[in-house]
Amino acid sequence: MTTGHLVQECGEAISAALDKVQRVELLYLSPAEKAQALVELARLESRVASTRLRLMAVADDVAEESGDRDVAAWFVRSARVDRGPARRELRLARALEHRWTLVAEGHASGEVSTAQADVIAHALDQLPDDTPSDVVLKAERVLVAHAASFAPQELRVLGSRILDVVAPEVGEEHERKKLEDEERHARRTTSLTTRSHGDGTTSIRIRVPDATAGRLLTYLHAWTNPRKSDDGQSGRSTGGTDNRSKAPYATRLGHAFCDLLEHLDPTRLPVHGGTATTVVVTMDLDALITGLGVATTSTSGRITASEARRLACNAGLVPAVLGGKSEVLDLGRAYRLYNTAQRKAMGIRDGGCRAEGCDIPAAWCEAHHLIPWSKGGKTDLDDGLLLCSHHHHRAHDDRYLLDRLPNGDLRFHRRR
Repeated sequence: MTTGHLVQECGEAISAALDKVQRVELLYLSPAEKAQALVELARLESRVASTRLRLMAVADDVAEESGDRDVAAWFVRSARVDRGPARRELRLARALEHRWTLVAEGHASGEVSTAQADVIAHALDQLPDDTPSDVVLKAERVLVAHAASFAPQELRVLGSRILDVVAPEVGEEHERKKLEDEERHARRTTSLTTRSHGDGTTSIRIRVPDATAGRLLTYLHAWTNPRKSDDGQSGRSTGGTDNRSKAPYATRLGHAFCDLLEHLDPTRLPVHGGTATTVVVTMDLDALITGLGVATTSTSGRITASEARRLACNAGLVPAVLGGKSEVLDLGRAYRLYNTAQRKAMGIRDGGCRAEGCDIPAAWCEAHHLIPWSKGGKTDLDDGLLLCSHHHHRAHDDRYLLDRLPNGDLRFHRRR
């Protein structure tokens, strides 16, 4: 027979009952019995947790006796738990004890789990200070009622918009002020930094407003899904589709970001330093003609000559060609780029990528010079055709040869 206080007697009774359960072979319970037991044990866990939180809320004297900062710090040492969860439980204990009576009652009965109680208390604590008390009480009542059917994540969503449910007029004004604050915060914290890794790649760290990030992802998702043709119909499945579709999602987004930048129309960008936003690439004449060697960009980067030749087809890139003594032999002009009207005409004529067997639609293609600029190619329709990014890279890759087929398509094969 125990002689301790009620909480101690309760703990001893629970321990004794659990000792009996430990001797039972649970495998032989029926499915219905297992299901009932699992739900009941979850409810009992909530009830035990409720009692522990009630104790924590009034146990400041325990911390005083041991010299700890608070009962959470004492609990970390005594119960061997992590500091973060202990502090969260103390905050919840005080919130239930001093502010949210209905939540505490639901928790004590086992109808509200500890995770649900934490979500509800947080949602109620986030209500504006000037929210009428009757509205706050109604919000608490609604959230506790929905705990019977909503998981914590669903309750979190409901809690974030609870004023829209219980007091729409108050919720709308609160939402307006909240959005204004978030937009001001977003403008203050927007930033972009870059860091070169020295291996041909650069990390870009960017923080932008949610709306801007949403727009960017929408654009990138369009670039990563070229299976839709210009009229919205699904493209036919062939072996020529860009093999990046099999790459990891993050890799596809990275390639899509590069494609998006390459397809920006430089003539529509703001003037920068007295000229349209343009990158000047410097290379030796031999490198330009042969496609071998390297080139230097005006942004202090280094790229292969073949990549420079590819970019010259469709990017805002101006080549400054140097002779043997590094004198400027020719400074290209932006009119080497195919304009919008020419690209539309190519789209009508070609219908998509002209690589044999490729079904990438015209909207995702780049305009390619059949005769390279370095060899006297002209920016006219007869000298241009559409290639997807994958095959455009191949066209400027010296490891590959290409043949023009009778129907105008290009066939690629590796050099032997």
